[in-house]
Amino acid sequence: MPPAPYRPDDLHGRVFRGSEAVRSGLLTRHQLHSTAWRRLFPDVYACASVEPSHLVRTRAVTDVLLPGAVASGRTAAVLWGVDLAGAQDDVRCTVPPGTRSGGVPGVRLTRRRLLPEEVTIRAGVPVTTPVRTALDLCRMRPLDDAVAALDRVTSARVVGLVEVRAAAAQLTGRDCRHVRAVAALADGLAGSPQETRVRLLVHRSPLPDPVAQYAVLDPRGRFVARVDFAWPEFRLALEYDGLWHAEPGQFARDRQRLNRLRAAGWTVVFVTAADLNHPDRLLARIADALVAARCAAVR
Repeated sequence: MPPAPYRPDDLHGRVFRGSEAVRSGLLTRHQLHSTAWRRLFPDVYACASVEPSHLVRTRAVTDVLLPGAVASGRTAAVLWGVDLAGAQDDVRCTVPPGTRSGGVPGVRLTRRRLLPEEVTIRAGVPVTTPVRTALDLCRMRPLDDAVAALDRVTSARVVGLVEVRAAAAQLTGRDCRHVRAVAALADGLAGSPQETRVRLLVHRSPLPDPVAQYAVLDPRGRFVARVDFAWPEFRLALEYDGLWHAEPGQFARDRQRLNRLRAAGWTVVFVTAADLNHPDRLLARIADALVAARCAAVR
């Protein structure tokens, strides 16, 4: 029979080591397996009233499982307000070289000595500073994923792109060239990772580079819409059509926006996630739209 839930006040709303709770007499081993508690990691439990968000799981690692660990990479980005890791994604931390810790499911460790100025406290958790976080994200593979991640943290104004590029220029050793390449490709303007991927795809093609996040104005100078990418001289816009467009009422708003753009003389090419699986076809479609827009512009 499952044990009856029992929750002493000392453990209500807390994350704790199960062995310590048993040793101190707060719980029996049998009670530890009741529905009052949720197991987060080996010997690490949380009160069932606590939602196991990525932040809560990070606190469980840095406070209980591996005291002294510093949240870094995608996990640090979450603490800085950028959703680069979900609730059940691995918690990423940096620990000093020589730290004795075996593999723990749900935790990814980087062994590196961080300088004191590279660590701060955020939401009660030791975390890498914005610049250090950005540089760690730049180490991601493949390169496009790293550029998308850096675009996210810079567009959220967690850190400035100029600051990241300056720090990247000072790096030496492993990954330094990769980090600098990522920093050079980021623009900090994308509204989503897929927008970054669209931009990089066009950038690597023979097509002319578009202007990102372009504000379209009508002939009287009044704001019409902001588009993901634009070739203003041809009045051609490129828009990534994400899942958020399926939200209630969004279809009508999108239709009204498209009508305003067309009334201002603009053509819009839409890109979906499926299009990115066929890059050659997508680039050909954009090229055809550019040719048509050029012809229309000279009439």
